[in-house]
Parts: sequence; C-alpha cells; structure tokens
Amino acid sequence: MSDRKRVLILCTGNSARSQMAEGILRHIAGDNFEVASAGVAPSQVRPEAIKVMNELDIDISNQRSKSVDEFLGQEFDYVITVCDNANEQCPVFPGKTERLHWSFEDPAAAPGDERARLTVFRRVRDEIRERLQDFSRSNR
Repeated sequence: MSDRKRVLILCTGNSARSQMAEGILRHIAGDNFEVASAGVAPSQVRPEAIKVMNELDIDISNQRSKSVDEFLGQEFDYVITVCDNANEQCPVFPGKTERLHWSFEDPAAAPGDERARLTVFRRVRDEIRERLQDFSRSNR
C-alpha cells in the first residue's frame, strides 16, 4: 500500500491546464503524490501544452484526455480544480477529499498566431508550476 497522497486535477477539457498540472506535480513530487487529471468535458491534449512542457524536460505526450466519470467513486486526498467551469461541475468524491480551486486562464482560448499562443501557454504553465511547488512543499 502506498503512502503517497492521491491528487485529481480537474479542468473542463482536460486538454491543457490540468494536463500540464498533472505532468508538473508528477515531475516535482511524484514520490509523494499519485497524480491524475480529468475533465468534465474531455477533448484531447493540446499540442501546445506538450510543446511547452517539453521545454521543462517534462514529457506529457503519452497522457490522454480523460473524463471525470472514470474516477467517480474513487477516493482522493485532494481534488484540485484549475478552472471555474470544473469547479462548478465537480462531483462529490467519497472519503476525506479536500477540494482546492485555483483558477487559471485558459491558454487554449488564446488568440493570435502560434508564437502568441505559446507565450500564453508558457505563462499559464509557469503559474501552475509555482502554485504546485507551494502545494507540494506544504503537503509532504
């Protein structure tokens, strides 16, 4: 039996923010946390998310977009919503789950050419990384 705390990170499409958060938390604290991500309306992992994570030597290319329904009935120590829509639609999880809500801008909605969009993806990635570093330090 693992002593790692279970964390589920939720967003709307499970395509960018929650995927990046899953990769980051697994990378910085995988020994302490069992991490998964899901969406309330899953789509596909955004290529921009894969690209900006590769810049940090974190490979999320094998992650897939998953529905929150795949995790219903499971126990998590933390359920973290990273967008307002997922926070509003988040189901109840059994047990001692602590819900956290961190609202990040949706980089997938960023306008402009690829360069402009990647700039937004990088900024949101860095904001998520900072928040997860704080979370990791305070929940060991």
